[in-house]
Amino acid sequence: MFANRFTAFVDACTLVSVLRRNLLLTLAEAEFFRLRWSAEVLDETQKALEEIHLKRGFQDAADRAARARAFMENAFEDAIVDGYDHLLPLAAKLPDQNDAHVLAAAVKTQASMIVTENLKDFPSKILSALNIEAKSADEFIADTIALDPGRAVAVIRQMRERFKQPEKTAGILLLEMEADGLVETVNLLRTYIDSL
Repeated sequence: MFANRFTAFVDACTLVSVLRRNLLLTLAEAEFFRLRWSAEVLDETQKALEEIHLKRGFQDAADRAARARAFMENAFEDAIVDGYDHLLPLAAKLPDQNDAHVLAAAVKTQASMIVTENLKDFPSKILSALNIEAKSADEFIADTIALDPGRAVAVIRQMRERFKQPEKTAGILLLEMEADGLVETVNLLRTYIDSL
């Protein structure tokens, strides 16, 4: 559907949040957009997830992080972007050179969007010359839902219904999304709470 026209490269800082990750993967699976990431992004995500699990006291932190990564890779086998090292010079003027790989990979896959929580590290002046825009997960998810609210709400409801431990009502899901900083998304979804 929309996925034939639009590619989004998702940064590790966005994938670390369980709720943001679930929403993005759910919408990508429903073909609202083509999802892309790199092995480097997945490495960073896995490392951050392991650290989070360790801080929460899980003895199997490494296994939990590895399972999350394996799930993402298996669910989106065509999402991986590689062979972009020759494009790293395009990112030479980024404020943080640790993000150069994100921009290079986004250019390689011809992404229209970088979904990241580190917006300051991706200045529009640099990205616009490459026909790329950066948005937070909140703004991107809200914009994606607005493309086809009825269908988006239906797939988000299916996502909510998959939560079993604990189960989540629509109201609880919206509260958790708001607590995770997805304010714009929640404001949009409140209108559809009876269908959520």
